[in-house]
Amino acid sequence: MPEQLLFRDLGAMDYKQAWDYQETLFQELIKNKDSRSDAGHLLFVEHPHVYTLGKSGSETNLLVNEDFLRSKGASFYRINRGGDITYHGPGQIVGYPIINLDRFEIGVREYIFRMEEAVILTLEQFDIAASRLEGATGVWLDPEVNGKSRKICAIGVRASRGITMHGFAFNVNTDLRFYDYINPCGFTDRGVTSMEKELGSAQDIEKVKTVLKSMFATVFESNLQTA
Repeated sequence: MPEQLLFRDLGAMDYKQAWDYQETLFQELIKNKDSRSDAGHLLFVEHPHVYTLGKSGSETNLLVNEDFLRSKGASFYRINRGGDITYHGPGQIVGYPIINLDRFEIGVREYIFRMEEAVILTLEQFDIAASRLEGATGVWLDPEVNGKSRKICAIGVRASRGITMHGFAFNVNTDLRFYDYINPCGFTDRGVTSMEKELGSAQDIEKVKTVLKSMFATVFESNLQTA
């Protein structure tokens, strides 16, 4: 029987506000882990310009100082997910699955694989061929082609007691100039891209969300109920 996940599109929301909301849901799910309540949540959100650095990341991958970021209307947070530095901003679908992995009988590696798969299948619906890069997380285009490899979706997660938080950042109509101020995910030799760049025009982000929700439900064998 499919697991039930509660879905909510938060719209545009400040990063810290969304992080605090995640933490609340995360702690509630840990507290109720052994109950037969819903298996968790999937949140979609768009953030104002913000850079986040994972607990294993290096601040040297932020190439400008915080005063400069403020001049660009961007903020910066050191956070408790895995991975290095990444950017969030308008035109990007940020997904925060806060789920009980035990209910799906999977570990963190399989969880990340399924998130990647949901994005890969979504891009396939828009005639964009995407795949994985060996030894790295996220979704890539031409991952093994020197000089052409570029990331379209970054992934960084936290998992504790089988409960997840944080998630993925999927570039739809993202302003890619904001990646010039970082080494994205710690890489210095690979690029970033967006659906808009690949297809040559801005995309209907609501349509992309609808497809992505469907693919997420498929790969996680779950039902998404709008909260």
